[in-house]
Amino acid sequence: MTSADKLSIQSGQTAAFHYADQATRSQVIEQLQTLLGDRLITAQAVRDQHGQGEDSYGCMAPDAVAMVHSNEEVAEVLALCHQHRVPVVPYGAGSSVEGHLMALEGGISLDLSEMNQILETNPEDLDCRVQAGVTREELNQALRYDGIFFPIDPGANASIGGMVSTRASGTNAVRYGTMRENVIGLTVVTPDGRIIKTGGRARKSSAGYDLTHLYTGAEGTLGVITEIQLRLHPIPDTIKAATCQFDDLQSAVDTVISVMQCAIPIARIELLNELQMQACIGYSKLEGFEPKTTLFFEFHGTAGSVAEQVELVEDLAASMGGSAFKWAESTEERNALWKARHQAYFAGLSLQPGASVLTTDVCVPVSRLAEAVLYAEQEAIASGLTCPIVGHVGDGNFHVLILLDENDAEQQARGKALSKAIVAKALELEGTCTGEHGIGFGKKGYLLQERGESVDLMRSMKLALDPHYIMNPGKIFDPVV
Repeated sequence: MTSADKLSIQSGQTAAFHYADQATRSQVIEQLQTLLGDRLITAQAVRDQHGQGEDSYGCMAPDAVAMVHSNEEVAEVLALCHQHRVPVVPYGAGSSVEGHLMALEGGISLDLSEMNQILETNPEDLDCRVQAGVTREELNQALRYDGIFFPIDPGANASIGGMVSTRASGTNAVRYGTMRENVIGLTVVTPDGRIIKTGGRARKSSAGYDLTHLYTGAEGTLGVITEIQLRLHPIPDTIKAATCQFDDLQSAVDTVISVMQCAIPIARIELLNELQMQACIGYSKLEGFEPKTTLFFEFHGTAGSVAEQVELVEDLAASMGGSAFKWAESTEERNALWKARHQAYFAGLSLQPGASVLTTDVCVPVSRLAEAVLYAEQEAIASGLTCPIVGHVGDGNFHVLILLDENDAEQQARGKALSKAIVAKALELEGTCTGEHGIGFGKKGYLLQERGESVDLMRSMKLALDPHYIMNPGKIFDPVV
């Protein structure tokens, strides 16, 4: 990102809100250093690391990074920043992809990665409470001996707090839902430094506003999530994974639609188009596969129910021209298969070394999936760009990875035009511009197209909870000047 780009971004934010000048920021940093000691970091390399995620928007570094260890420390940092109008950008594992971590107005990056304790587990009630910095892999490693697991799997080893903030989902969402369905309570520190609790362990409640789901998906713009009460699930008795290959994309997508319309309780169903499969075969050393459109399946349940699901899905796939069914029953075989799927992003990058990636994240009603995916592939081919496609197609969500040369302005323009066309088609089909990655900095314009006047209500809620606009400013939407 050029200096001109950065100035353009910043100019739209400070018009309505006046943040602390450099002298005041220096004083705040000194006070934070007294509070946190060497956990308040101003080294340029660390600041740069915290000013970007795994996206192509570039780096905009904060003035300092605060490594916090408790709710009380978070509260003290926020109270101080609120008082002096210093922006705050929450930071988890750094795996977001929509510019969420860019410090558009400088300020403090609040790093919660060391708040990584599992506070309690309740196997009998299938819930647990964790600090925001716990990653999904750490949580499942700790739960495995209790016969329970946390199913939300976005691929990256994201922090739970970050997953709540972006309302993440992933490969298991078709059966287990997204973070929205699996978060039952939160501890949140408000912008002025109050520690509040929302929700609880009860499976349902009609008590007051549903603040838990207000903060779920707020992308750090309303407060800082420090603890999460999560719904858990029993580890299935039987797990089987399979792949099936198709001669064309239409047949594969029609198979997905048929499986979902038959209400088969499949756990995962993932699509890799021909180009993406070619990349995965080379990058992940998948043996015995052709570079053809492929569906990855996983089945959970009792031995009998899984056998029934398998038979039904195999029959449906065969009727659509599917062939070369491969089964992975052992843990090692399944892990290898899903590791290849999770590496799809990096496999796609290997098709054009040195490229940046513009990632789409549209989601449509499953009945419109074929129209959306086929349109995206046709437009990608017409653009002349390298664009593998991968998707959590069981719930209508798919990604086009648009590979671009950062130094080729014409190619960048074609990539942005392609992304806009794919989003426009998804909205035409009554879908959304983001199924799981969030709005961040990159999709603010799309949110306006999708939600219209309701964005004004979102702005009102933001200003009521964060009147100085210090929480992750410039994300989701801009203030009205």
